[in-house]
Amino acid sequence: MRCLLCEKLSWRLICTECIRTRLAPTVRRRSLACGLEVISFYPFGEIDYLLKTKYTPIGSAIYRILARHALAPFAKNFDFDGSVHAVGIDDHVAKGYAHTAVLARSLKSRIIRPNYGRLLAQNRVHYAGQSLDFRLKNPRNFRYTGKKTDIILIDDLITTGTTLCEAKACVEAAGAKVLFALTLADAKE
Repeated sequence: MRCLLCEKLSWRLICTECIRTRLAPTVRRRSLACGLEVISFYPFGEIDYLLKTKYTPIGSAIYRILARHALAPFAKNFDFDGSVHAVGIDDHVAKGYAHTAVLARSLKSRIIRPNYGRLLAQNRVHYAGQSLDFRLKNPRNFRYTGKKTDIILIDDLITTGTTLCEAKACVEAAGAKVLFALTLADAKE
């Protein structure tokens, strides 16, 4: 098999050298108009090819690799007084797995507990490649059924921030508190 990034022979989907050099996370912070702070680990342009694998059979493996090298170290170093629940944005199963559930699972630590299937969109519209106007006219209509506790929202990508702001509003309307959001990538350059 060949490494997906450098195409050298490898026993893994992404070779050890590429993981060390090309997948070294660069933490970025972004504040949204709704008051939500978003922490991302890669510029979108650096991992766009890998994020698109979520629509393919190898997607879950690629997302586990990305989560292991970006989100898991964050969880290991995260300190908070109390426990926090990691809630994936719309983690319903598609193509055999839920990509945000894979990301949330990587955050499991003594402080962070993954919470699955608690923030689901009632509108199954796809935002990939759509404009801000389209996103605003077609809200996801989230429903939150999780605990009224401190929450970290999890998604793979932030573009305009409308999904994360809508999710934050839904979770807080249900009585929980959103601390911040984590995404693998930020599309804002």
